[in-house]
Amino acid sequence: MTAKSAQEAPALVDGLGRKHLRRVLASSFLGSAIEFYDFVLYATAAAIVFGHVFFTGLGPGLAAFASFGTLAAGYAARPLGGIVFGHFGDRLGRKRVLVVSMLTMGLATTLIGLLPSSAQIGAAAPALLIVLRVLQGFAVGGEWGGAMTIALEHAPGGKRGFAASFANLGGPAGAVLASGAVTLASLLPDRSFLSWGWRIPFLLSLVLVAVGLWVRSSVEESPLFRRFQAEAAERRMPLAEVFAGHSRQVVLGLFAGLAMFGMMGIATMWAVDFAVGHGADRTAVLNAKTWAAVLMFGATVGSALLSDRIGRKPVMIAGIVAMMAFAFPMLRLVGSGSALGYAVAVAVGQGLQGVVLGPYAAFLAELFPTRVRFTGASLCYQGASTLWAGFTPAIAASLVLTAGGGTTLLGVVWIGALVVCLAAVLCTREGKGRDLPE
Repeated sequence: MTAKSAQEAPALVDGLGRKHLRRVLASSFLGSAIEFYDFVLYATAAAIVFGHVFFTGLGPGLAAFASFGTLAAGYAARPLGGIVFGHFGDRLGRKRVLVVSMLTMGLATTLIGLLPSSAQIGAAAPALLIVLRVLQGFAVGGEWGGAMTIALEHAPGGKRGFAASFANLGGPAGAVLASGAVTLASLLPDRSFLSWGWRIPFLLSLVLVAVGLWVRSSVEESPLFRRFQAEAAERRMPLAEVFAGHSRQVVLGLFAGLAMFGMMGIATMWAVDFAVGHGADRTAVLNAKTWAAVLMFGATVGSALLSDRIGRKPVMIAGIVAMMAFAFPMLRLVGSGSALGYAVAVAVGQGLQGVVLGPYAAFLAELFPTRVRFTGASLCYQGASTLWAGFTPAIAASLVLTAGGGTTLLGVVWIGALVVCLAAVLCTREGKGRDLPE
């Protein structure tokens, strides 16, 4: 950073109280809320609805596996979305691509709610479901990186962790909305719920997108990006620069995120199907998910603020170690057949997820310079989400089937993955207190 730009920076971002910065944070919050609303909605429907609507004729185990397979298909598209949206976000600006990603994401979710069942159009129904899920995943791939980057680049140095966390704070809020919407719909008789009731929460996504676009339209471009705008327009391949100069950061940032996404995949997706299949009441399980998301919101806020005081790494390390200790107790609680057991498991599990989630946005952003921050952070975040959250439900179902219905093998694999996450965090530099790399 030149002396002139260093002097200009305080004038561009003089505190979190500025009216425009509040709009930026609101935009990031709403974007991630819609992302997680769509994600949790689809994941919940994959666990309790899609097997009955789109994969009829299969046994319960195969239907669940097929439903979770469509979930994984969407996750496979997320890194591609991160690359494409990141490319244009680092060349043309963060704001433009964020409008496109939000609109695409909401339309895909709404169309899922309008999709005919396999009883109506046969094999075309699951095929179209996969296409829409891939489109949804592609759009989501660009949302988080842009929302996080534009929030962090507007914030003063001492508040970067808190500002960047707004791209994550919307997650628990979106999860609460999605879980609450499905819970209300599930109060309908089973026949009505499986016929049309499950569609209502999907159609409501369009309302959330309209609100998000209205807020996002008033957001200005990141001040840090504006200083690099002329140079950015000349660069053709930010992705090539990321891999050429920052491949180590990509690997470490990606593996560091596996802890958070692993808990998400197990607690909020696979465990729902497993708990209900072992006798837990469906509505009670969905209620537990809703309240657990509230706890996760609080944990995310608290850990983000704490990371601005003591650093990103100590907070994330504490969360990962706690996840390792809770892995086997959580699996036993989920398999108890008790809604209370699942409630305790998901409450503690999502609370620990929030501990890691809070600092993770700033942790990633501080690994990459401004000129490739959108692309680099998106690669890490979406790559981690694909490898672990996207495939965890299907992997967990397979491991449990392989073990004859037991969860010991799943617990061993899960803890092994957490060890890798811990090593990745330990190998990175602490970003708190350092200037953002440019």
